[in-house]
Amino acid sequence: MSTSTLDPAALRELTQRIIASGVLGRSRHYRNLLEYLVECSLADKTPKEIDLAIDGLKRGDDYDVSADSTVRVYVHQLRKKLDNYYQQHAPGAEFRLVIPKGQYRLELEASQAADGGNSQLASALARRLSGGSSKDPSHGWRWTLNSTLLASVAVLLVVNAMLLLSDESPVTAPPAQASEHAVWQTILSDDRPILLVMGDYYIFGELNANGNIARMVREFNVNSRSDLEELQFSDIATAENYLDLDLSYMPEGSAFALARIVPLLQRSGKPVNITMMSDLTTAEIRSNHVVYIGYISALDKLTGMAFAASGLTIGRSYDELLNLDTEQYYTSDAGLPEKGEPFRDYGFFATFPVSSETQVVLVAGMRDAGLMHTAQALSDTESLHELVASIDHDTDEAVASFEALYEVYGVDRLNFDAELLYSKQLDAEKIWRIAPETGLN
Repeated sequence: MSTSTLDPAALRELTQRIIASGVLGRSRHYRNLLEYLVECSLADKTPKEIDLAIDGLKRGDDYDVSADSTVRVYVHQLRKKLDNYYQQHAPGAEFRLVIPKGQYRLELEASQAADGGNSQLASALARRLSGGSSKDPSHGWRWTLNSTLLASVAVLLVVNAMLLLSDESPVTAPPAQASEHAVWQTILSDDRPILLVMGDYYIFGELNANGNIARMVREFNVNSRSDLEELQFSDIATAENYLDLDLSYMPEGSAFALARIVPLLQRSGKPVNITMMSDLTTAEIRSNHVVYIGYISALDKLTGMAFAASGLTIGRSYDELLNLDTEQYYTSDAGLPEKGEPFRDYGFFATFPVSSETQVVLVAGMRDAGLMHTAQALSDTESLHELVASIDHDTDEAVASFEALYEVYGVDRLNFDAELLYSKQLDAEKIWRIAPETGLN
């Protein structure tokens, strides 16, 4: 339905309500783009991509639509932000202002009642995590559970996914084209199995004088049963009070990330095993493509490889990265945000070969917001194109070894805006040099 059915004053008022709601984030680009599309609608004009670039996003006259996907990316994101507005602020609206897919104009669309898609997604995720069959058995999906703990984690992740969904953070299946992108083809196009590694935090118990568990302890230098044994041998007097509980936990943002990344891996039709970071072995890294999902602080055995050739390094805490070239700190304040107050987080992506046959893909964040956005970006075709374009290379070698950092803004449990802040080509030889240290020679 054309927006011409709305009075111009009513359309402009609706536009201002959308802007005032905060769903467009802090960037003025989305506001300018929406207002420009509104004025085009009132003038019964369908703008071209170059019009949106110059008049909507204020790009220069030399903007090249054939080489730059900025307009398509912003329109894609604005479309999602409009959807979020109605889901969060006007769920009962009779009509919704939308941008039809593949078009650069606004329309009014009749609202439809929810069809239970969230519960269907949670059920599908439950089947995948528990090893059940998918609707398409031709993919040959297979999970290997390394411990009974993992089965419990699967249930918890599904519960977390449902909680995230109920908080109006919709998780939709990524488009099939995303799995065909060169970034993912580095691990999907061969016969090498895929190992999905979940970043977990190892927990052990501390006993009181009566031999009962007084509290559960998380130490950053104790990330596995073997680490706990080393601690017990190095400090017998104190560590004899520590007990292995065979317990770990993961951030709830992992549920969202799994829902975005799992379908991409599933399309390969290859075996996909799953393990926890605390159980990961060197042999598994050597024999599988590794896809890591979790916090930067839980990278553990992959930390050395992740930052061996990086232009970034861990800062004063795991909630901070330092740019080695600019000496700029990127610090997350998403750890304990005040309710209703905006926060900033960072998402981290890296992909690199660890041998002549195996590749590592890191989908990470300092906290949940960064992790969730990174997973979202890596499952969206336009965002993948933007990511590769940012390193100014399109060769197979370039796509196989680079890193990126996203700056993410949000409020409470919702992410409102994000920006690709940094990207860098990686020198794989620097990563391979640490092989003797990790046993990957």
